Amino acid sequence: MEATEDGRIADNIVYFARTLRKAGMRVGPASVKDAIEAVLAAGIGSRDDFYWTLHAVLVSRHEDHPVFDEAFRLFWKSRELIEKLLAMFSPVAPDTREKQKPRAAENRVSQAMFEGHQNSAPRQEIPEIEVDARFTFSGNEVLRAKDFAQMNAAEMADAKKAIAELRLPFDMVRTRRFRADPHGRRIDPRAMMRSAARTGGELILPKFRSAREVHPPLVVLADISGSMSQYTRIFLHFLHALTEKRRRVHTFVFGTRLTNLTRQMRHRDPDAALADCSAAVKDWSGGTRIGDTLAEFNKQWSRRVLGQGAVVLLITDGLERDDVTGLSEEMERLDKSCRRLIWLNPLLRFEGFEARARGVKAMLPHVDEFRSVHNLDALADLCASLDKKSVSSVDPRRWLDAGARRAA
Repeated sequence: MEATEDGRIADNIVYFARTLRKAGMRVGPASVKDAIEAVLAAGIGSRDDFYWTLHAVLVSRHEDHPVFDEAFRLFWKSRELIEKLLAMFSPVAPDTREKQKPRAAENRVSQAMFEGHQNSAPRQEIPEIEVDARFTFSGNEVLRAKDFAQMNAAEMADAKKAIAELRLPFDMVRTRRFRADPHGRRIDPRAMMRSAARTGGELILPKFRSAREVHPPLVVLADISGSMSQYTRIFLHFLHALTEKRRRVHTFVFGTRLTNLTRQMRHRDPDAALADCSAAVKDWSGGTRIGDTLAEFNKQWSRRVLGQGAVVLLITDGLERDDVTGLSEEMERLDKSCRRLIWLNPLLRFEGFEARARGVKAMLPHVDEFRSVHNLDALADLCASLDKKSVSSVDPRRWLDAGARRAA
């Protein structure tokens, strides 16, 4: 079917481009103009032809494909959406088929499409009420101190937004390599010779250099057993935001086996990244074998990722079900292979926590810091600690000494 300029197709493409822009895609006026001209030139044949005509013009990045796909499905009224609406209002037996999992970028596209309807809704006048808030807490403060395991869906969405806005660590380590620095204290003879060669050796000017500073590698070993599943899922959002801001962030998860999720976490879209992680892990919310998985990491991955002053974040509750004979040896080897080993344990949210479990006793002597990871305040403290040295409140010897005194 031939598309004409006096029809509604041009207006619909403009509205569709606005939806994509609100959903996070980079769609400018020039792209919208090119899309209209492409549709007018190619015409409207099948639905797939129309889809790929717009896709070829409006999608310029690989990570924008899920957003465009979901927006096209909702905006251009796909057949499956109409069938679902008819099934909802038809007097037939209820549908007993399995519910489909939410697609990547579905929430963002839905909010972008219906944003105008929400803004155009009549506003209700709310009477002003004065409240003395001297002894109350704001909603943000309550959310930051609330346990991840006690949050509902809306609070979990707000927590994910707050994690994306955290001030990420900017820790730097000095390497053996040098960079050109006019204010450096070391003479750079190679730079001096190169500069003198340009003038035939007639003029030799002093050049200086200084040690180059880079972000150290950050390696995460996260427990995904049944008791740690919910904490690890929300921590992956923090890791995704961290992966976008710095290089050399390596993510591993373990339950009964070790899984490398570094490649999946590099996807720029957070929904697609978490979906790829869920598909790659086969033992989510299962059992846990901390000693065996640490042995596998030390044997296959430690020399690849633990270099240049790497920092290791170990996220687990330490409740090892197998024999803990080799657990202490693997923890000692891991501690000697990195610059800092930080253990994040959600059980520290309990005031009466004591290091009595066999796994905790075997692991605690070999860590540098012992922290909690159960709420937003704990994540903010972790970001601040990566920029500076640890404090006495997270010293693992504090828990070991307390256990020794109680045993005596």
